[in-house]
Amino acid sequence: MKIRVEEVPGLMETEVVVRCSRAGGDAARVLAKLSELEAEGTGRLTGRLEGQTYLLDPVKVLYADTADKRTFLYTAEGVYETELRLWELEERLRARDFFRASKSALVNFNAIRSLRPDLGGRIRLTMDNGEAVYVSRQYAPGLRERLGL
Repeated sequence: MKIRVEEVPGLMETEVVVRCSRAGGDAARVLAKLSELEAEGTGRLTGRLEGQTYLLDPVKVLYADTADKRTFLYTAEGVYETELRLWELEERLRARDFFRASKSALVNFNAIRSLRPDLGGRIRLTMDNGEAVYVSRQYAPGLRERLGL
């Protein structure tokens, strides 16, 4: 891979051009990282859905979870895959009222519609979109403390 930077006086916006023999592989990884960097600068997250990359407002993300080493962001509009690991999302979203609900899930505290105790010390959350997310026994005490229960 060859990287080249050109300084162009008077250019109003940074432009990145990726030249490759075919899209995919290294080019796809470079584009994904560039999308992440662009999103970091705006305070947004990036998510892919049906081959397109979207900039997502973290406030609209209801929760995030992992499955098969892939991370997904859930909004009212759809489910987006992100390149970020759950621990990276947790660091980025901590200041925005997200909390760890289990080893594989983060929840937007402001998107919880209701909650109720469940078997084995878990807590069942009903999110604004009607979906259920479970807080594991390990993370339930932190949520109870936050709620003042």
